[in-house]
Amino acid sequence: MSLSAQPLPQRPVAEPLPPPTERFTLLGWLYKNLFNTWYNAVLTVVMVVLIALAVRAAGEWALSIARWEVITTNLRLFAIGQYPAAALWRVWASVVLLWGVAGLSIGVWGQRAYGSVGMLLAFPFVLGVLATDETTRWALLGTTVAGAFGYGLGLLRKRWLRRLAIVGWIAYFPLVIVLIAGLGDEAPLLPSVPTNLWGGLLLTLLLTVVGIVFSFPLGVLLALGRRSKLPIVSALSVIYIEVVRGVPFVTVLFMAQLMLPLFLPGVTIDRVIRAMAGVVLFSAAYLAENVRGGLQAIPRGQYEAAYALGFKPWQTTLLIILPQALKAVIPILVGQFIALFKDTSLVVIVGLLDLMGIAKTVLAQPDFLGLQAEVYAFVALVYGVFSFLMSTLSQRLEQRLNAAR
Repeated sequence: MSLSAQPLPQRPVAEPLPPPTERFTLLGWLYKNLFNTWYNAVLTVVMVVLIALAVRAAGEWALSIARWEVITTNLRLFAIGQYPAAALWRVWASVVLLWGVAGLSIGVWGQRAYGSVGMLLAFPFVLGVLATDETTRWALLGTTVAGAFGYGLGLLRKRWLRRLAIVGWIAYFPLVIVLIAGLGDEAPLLPSVPTNLWGGLLLTLLLTVVGIVFSFPLGVLLALGRRSKLPIVSALSVIYIEVVRGVPFVTVLFMAQLMLPLFLPGVTIDRVIRAMAGVVLFSAAYLAENVRGGLQAIPRGQYEAAYALGFKPWQTTLLIILPQALKAVIPILVGQFIALFKDTSLVVIVGLLDLMGIAKTVLAQPDFLGLQAEVYAFVALVYGVFSFLMSTLSQRLEQRLNAAR
């Protein structure tokens, strides 16, 4: 007896996708994201109208009403404060090196980071065009060329270029400190420049760089100390972190200015050094908690596997756990560094003339009274450009390290 053939069950046929010409066109993207429903279409139209009105008003003010001579006249003051003119070449050398290394990094790791490249090149170029001083103009145009050369070199994407970019960032910070501060009063090429003459964007960047470079290892040590099995190490780390995180940044700055000399009797500590110490101590406490969050995200199996392979505890932490934890918290760390860059504006309260302090000084000039909008718009643009560059580089670094996997 033969069995009758039973028809096989048919699988449901998936709905075919539209052709690529319909999926990846501008009109297709607009319809899918902005006009797919009637209320999305209404919101899109309303927002476009509001943005157009805002842009029109801002454009009219910037092009016909604003007095930008307050910026062009005081551009050198905004950049370096009262730094001596005879040693100005050191500052420009630091800026050119920074733009070259940044352009190289974007070219190596940025891939299609066209927005970052545009801002990196357009910012010094526009300032160079607006500058009234011939030396400043050529220095800013040279900065643009350095950034473009670094980016073009990075597009070659050779392995040795990645190493060059890493070495460049590591060597840049001590080199800048030597260039700006000098080697001593008797040094023929790099005589010392007192820190009370540092100001403007130069002081802001130095405070940020020192805060990031020195707070990072201190914060990692505090995070490891808080998770330590030694009670005294853990208790001291917890006390430091909670006390510093429990007070405002301004309080830490005042404490650094007033109490740091008490701990080092007989030693004269400059105001800028005291402000840098306050920035480092404050940032390290927050960074420790961010790193601790990354350490807690690593599963216990990672420790057990390392111990099974014969790794010692310090080898497990340094070679296996810590790299994974730091990679997982890259967005948080960069967000903190951006916040630190903006928080340095508070040092004006303790008498330092950073970028915000210079802005207040410029507004006090009799020729430029009442031009707060122009000055603060320029300061906001400077902070926005540097924050955008830091954010974009962190996103590219996160993608390169596959931190989401």
